[in-house]
Amino acid sequence: MLLTNEEQAEYWGKSPAGTSWLTYEDQLDHLMAPVLDLVLDRATLSAGMRVLDIGCGTGVSTMAAARQAGPDGHVLAADISQPFLDRARERASKEALNNVDFQYADAQSYSFAPDQVDAAISRFGVMFFQDSVAAFANIARALKPGGQMTFAAWGPLSDNPWFKVPHIAAVKQLGQPPRVDRYAPGPLALHDLDHVAGMMEQAGLTEVKADAVPLSLPGVGGLTDSAVLCTRVGPAARAISHFNGDDRDVQAIQTAVGEAFQSYLTDNGVQIPAVINLYQARRSG
Repeated sequence: MLLTNEEQAEYWGKSPAGTSWLTYEDQLDHLMAPVLDLVLDRATLSAGMRVLDIGCGTGVSTMAAARQAGPDGHVLAADISQPFLDRARERASKEALNNVDFQYADAQSYSFAPDQVDAAISRFGVMFFQDSVAAFANIARALKPGGQMTFAAWGPLSDNPWFKVPHIAAVKQLGQPPRVDRYAPGPLALHDLDHVAGMMEQAGLTEVKADAVPLSLPGVGGLTDSAVLCTRVGPAARAISHFNGDDRDVQAIQTAVGEAFQSYLTDNGVQIPAVINLYQARRSG
């Protein structure tokens, strides 16, 4: 299979940092539940629909879409990480969801069957393309004419303490990692609404909508558990890996994150403010 994004395939499929998402699957699904709810609410999936789930990860979005599509519908779940797909397939099997198929695929270049799906969705699976215009155009070819794509991505760093707080803590403890282009493939690549809307239009899509949606992300357990998770995935984890941080570094970063997150402690536990960019567009016709 042609892999345009080989670096991403290596990271999510083989590196300890990427595959750590398997270890923290439950915590991350809990944290990101409001984001998946947003995607499904805007996508308005219904019984009988055929759905393409881009960057399905370990399958929580796939299973939710499969339930909404029902036995007469179908979900094709695509991801560039084979370990994620294996886990997603296992989860779907345990729930006896028989209307799902899984495909190891680089969604930027994979030859999806054309004109087959009513909707394409993604919860944080579209920020890692080498060429987003090419990826959007390729995904659109899988849609039936008039079919809609609904994608969620992180908004700006300044609006997302889940990234900003551990980033600041890691830089203070370890130093500044090498800077990358603000639009380079990565969690924050689609932070700019106008930029992404322009790429969707370049890809030939119509009825493009780009909304910044404020949400609250439920912390994992208390302050300590939430701070620990921050050092296992995300910018702090990458900085720790880059600088070969030791246990003392990890503890210092966790402590700093926990102290910063105290301002987000509510009667309902830790509630971390976030801004999620929600993108929608249709294939012409």
